[in-house]
Amino acid sequence: MKSKNTASPIEGGVLPLADSPSFESKTYAKVSRRLIPFLMLCYLGAYLDRVNVGFAKLQMLNDLRFSETVYGMGAGIFFLGYFLFDVPSNLVLHCVGARKWLARIMLTWAVISASFVFV
Repeated sequence: MKSKNTASPIEGGVLPLADSPSFESKTYAKVSRRLIPFLMLCYLGAYLDRVNVGFAKLQMLNDLRFSETVYGMGAGIFFLGYFLFDVPSNLVLHCVGARKWLARIMLTWAVISASFVFV
């Protein structure tokens, strides 16, 4: 009977198959332990961003006597920044690596957003 792993993975061969159901359940458990807390942290950061924009609008309209049009213009200019910094950010992403760069963006944005919520 032939072995499932006939070539070395380094040489471009086929990796051994894990037919064990316990291997699959262990893999799902490990992925869940590592990803679920990180994804919940990402979700919390995104939620804080949405809440901050809503609270900022309520306070700005009353305190600064902005109209809806002025607020819309400001929001448009804010998102123009995303457009202008997109290419330089992608160049840095290419040099640094996606894992580190995206984690840095997410954590920085969450920390800045959270600091404005608790002020």
